[in-house]
Amino acid sequence: MTSINEQPVPAASPVIGEDEIAAVVRVMRSGRVVQGPEVAAFEEDFSGLVSGRHCVAVNSGTSALHLLLLALGIGRGDEVIVPSFSFAASANAVRLTGADVVFADIEPGSFGLDPAAVEAAVTPRTAAVMPVHLYGHPAAMGRLMRVAGKHRLAVVEDACQAHAAALNGTPVGAFGAGGAFSFYPTKNMHSLEGGMVTTADAELARMLRLLRNQGMEQRYANEVVGANMRMTDVSAAVGRVQLGRLGAWTEQRRANAAFLDSHITHPGVTTPPVAEGARHVYHQYTVRVRGARDAAMASLAEAGIGHAVYYPTPIHRLKPYWEPDQKAGRLWDLPETERAAAEAVSLPVHPSLTPEDLKRVAVAVNALEAMQ
Repeated sequence: MTSINEQPVPAASPVIGEDEIAAVVRVMRSGRVVQGPEVAAFEEDFSGLVSGRHCVAVNSGTSALHLLLLALGIGRGDEVIVPSFSFAASANAVRLTGADVVFADIEPGSFGLDPAAVEAAVTPRTAAVMPVHLYGHPAAMGRLMRVAGKHRLAVVEDACQAHAAALNGTPVGAFGAGGAFSFYPTKNMHSLEGGMVTTADAELARMLRLLRNQGMEQRYANEVVGANMRMTDVSAAVGRVQLGRLGAWTEQRRANAAFLDSHITHPGVTTPPVAEGARHVYHQYTVRVRGARDAAMASLAEAGIGHAVYYPTPIHRLKPYWEPDQKAGRLWDLPETERAAAEAVSLPVHPSLTPEDLKRVAVAVNALEAMQ
């Protein structure tokens, strides 16, 4: 039970400090507040995080995924292979293009797409595969890229939770045809709200810039049918401040995770493994709880330890996907996905935690009643 003098340990702690506030005020006083010089500077700054790729800023991570798929020409009649153990936006972005979502199972360690399951899911209609670097751990990109190359599939990286993650020295967002990042307030860095698309293809980057801005580069010279998915300069200014701190914050997350790895000893709780060559950036510190997860979470709540389940219902069981798939006779066999949805619990790992907070998390987990 939480002591009367102890404050709860929050599951997440978005940072909005004086530097972010000053950046917002500076931009608002400038009068250039929508897709102006601050957005261009943010795109250039962020390029350094993804091996110099072209960067196109948009208004959300979902928009980043959606526009990337559209720019690749994916639409009605196509299929895109997606993990079901992810936030719904991964699949929603595909559906919004008119393409069909095909779900594939995940690997138990990384929670990322299983390359063998992806290979088995390929059909003549498959146009792309969308690895999700879930919780900040990179998916098995080497093996996934080989599968994609064999079948001539576009690789669209959902890196919305994985800023600065890498695999064998290559940053996420720099593997496939393009990558998408989110800057929602609880991410490892944020811009109040926003997203970024990354790509090595200059023509694809130009199409993305057209699509985000009503199909035009020059005012009233519309070249394609586009949308309004622009980033504001206010958001970009916040993003630039946050990007400057991302390195230090990431190392603090990794240090916090290392502490929890070494101090959580409960036999019914599995701490997150890290694949060989992977740089995990711990958007979430997600353990597996075998047995009575609800009882474990109740105990954590009583101890004042913030926690969450990402994601209790796999996407293929959500109403917009379950009902159409059932009607079409599609039955997804995703045992690792179902197991992860039943066992995963995310614990606090954010850089605002104190050493005492981390000790309280470990003590509370180790004090959980024995689980089968």
